[in-house]
Amino acid sequence: MASSTGISLKFSPLSTSFKQNQVPGICNVNSVRFPSLRMQPGSMRLRVSCAAKPETLEKVCGIVRKQLALPEDSSVNGESKFAALGADSLDTVEIVMGLEEEFGISVEEDSAQHIATVQDAADLIEKLVEQKSA
Repeated sequence: MASSTGISLKFSPLSTSFKQNQVPGICNVNSVRFPSLRMQPGSMRLRVSCAAKPETLEKVCGIVRKQLALPEDSSVNGESKFAALGADSLDTVEIVMGLEEEFGISVEEDSAQHIATVQDAADLIEKLVEQKSA
């Protein structure tokens, strides 16, 4: 038979210490602390991306600005969400069409539905261009 043991981990800056409590059947997740990994206000998001080429991201930003009639000096970057830039569902479809035309690709509807940010679009374009050339 398997048995479980509650384990408490404590990480302190520049050192790692493990404390093991022998309490069968109890796992105390609340006692896990990471004092050296403090969250800063506004940093509650973790973003993992395959980082499209800078020129691809730049082109996508330009297309988004054009489709949404945003001023050239407006702040559009990889983290920009289409909704936050004022895009509705029709605008998003037009952006995707503009991307397809610019990059010579075809974006499937199910892939297009997962695009929320400029970075999402740039990453998808990189993937589709790579598949097309393979």
